[in-house]
Amino acid sequence: MSDLDLRPSLRECGGRAGVPGQPVRELLNAREASLGATVVRRLLPNLGRRMVGAWCFVDHYGPDDIADEPGMQVPPHPHTGLQTVSWLHEGEVLHRDSVGSVQVLRPRQLGLMTSGRAIAHSEQSAVPHPRLLHGAQLWVALPDAHRNTAPAFEHHVDLPVVTGPGLTATVVLGGLDGAVSPGTTYSPLVGADLALAEGADVRLPVEPDFEYAVLTMSGATEVDGVRLDPGSMLYLGSGRTELPLRALSDSGLLLIGGEPFDEEIVMWWNFIGRSHEEIESARKDWMDSTRFGAVTGYDGARLPAPELPPVALKPRGRVR
Repeated sequence: MSDLDLRPSLRECGGRAGVPGQPVRELLNAREASLGATVVRRLLPNLGRRMVGAWCFVDHYGPDDIADEPGMQVPPHPHTGLQTVSWLHEGEVLHRDSVGSVQVLRPRQLGLMTSGRAIAHSEQSAVPHPRLLHGAQLWVALPDAHRNTAPAFEHHVDLPVVTGPGLTATVVLGGLDGAVSPGTTYSPLVGADLALAEGADVRLPVEPDFEYAVLTMSGATEVDGVRLDPGSMLYLGSGRTELPLRALSDSGLLLIGGEPFDEEIVMWWNFIGRSHEEIESARKDWMDSTRFGAVTGYDGARLPAPELPPVALKPRGRVR
């Protein structure tokens, strides 16, 4: 998914300075953004928190009734230095990219795109499409050693599951309680979809060296004693060995976490780099139709890049 903001802000992220060494309970307020006809709740980067491990971007959208609407329509756009994670609870999204992938993504199937040095893709609701659309789009920053790797796309239907009384946890990326996703990762992290039955009261094992956050997709829950409603995210810090979860109704959550990302990065529009010059070069290459390749089969124009801000982009800390 793209950041369609015509005036994207500068985001200087990474480094360990802003990572608490103990558990915290920090509620992150969403900012609404428009993706064509779809309105999303942007939870990362946030005014007070830019990253959770290597996770640097989280959008939550729906559930939307799109029976008489075009649904998601995101034109071809570029990415560098990151992975995109597409995750649906309802609906379908047709993915196309410049390495030739054409794939319909369905609920609880992993669509994982590694941009590496450069990729372009589009996302749209197919015709016809299901009535409801509900999901999340997340980005993972690639560490320096891998950020210029070859672009690639993966589609995984069979994902490992961890179960407990009233809990079904699908491991989307990374590992959880000994279960490991087949999706390719480049830093220690986890992404897991948690389905909780009403009344479930569980303690999920987690890694003390990881920092974590939880996004509520549906229903009402208490996470470490803090009530969460749909579209809200709770940052949890690090230093935990277990995470208390209590379902006030049938609920769906997304757990993200990972080792704090050591490197400082610059994130602007759909690019992640390490300097202003890298971002400037990526933007120029996209506008000049070089480096990113072409997305074939999309009926429409590709997305032009916004103008760069008049100040140099500099990598700084992960919070502000």
